Amino acid sequence: MLRFAIWFLFLFLVLLYADMLFYSVTKSQIALDKLYTSRYDVLRERRYCMDIQLKRGLLDVCVLTAIKNQESYGYKIIKDMKPYMDMSESTLYTILKRLELSGMLTVRTAEHGGRLRKYYHITKTGLSRIEEFKKEWREVMSIYQFVIKGDLQ
Repeated sequence: MLRFAIWFLFLFLVLLYADMLFYSVTKSQIALDKLYTSRYDVLRERRYCMDIQLKRGLLDVCVLTAIKNQESYGYKIIKDMKPYMDMSESTLYTILKRLELSGMLTVRTAEHGGRLRKYYHITKTGLSRIEEFKKEWREVMSIYQFVIKGDLQ
């Protein structure tokens, strides 16, 4: 697990460092719709793309966190996350389906304004995943600090 985390951190830092050196990237340049775009297509366009698996894990935890305190529906999840990141509906619903299949959230359907709406509720497994992510992130940040410390010398 540590080797896996180090590998992802190394890849992330290399891409981030290359981005800082060569490209000026803004949030609007990288749409989360390109989640499944190959890294080669993005680099050819001279844009930075985080490793797909790393991004996927981050987005999963972000969605779980958005519904951590109360159940919610798709549009509200997007609205709640908007101050932190832009996410399209297609990306969100792909993530929600994956999280449902993995048992991290449950879905109920209720009528609202004459239409059916799906409400998503986090499960104990989903809450455990958030806590696991926090522990993993501390480890990743520790490795990041080690790498940065090496650059300063």
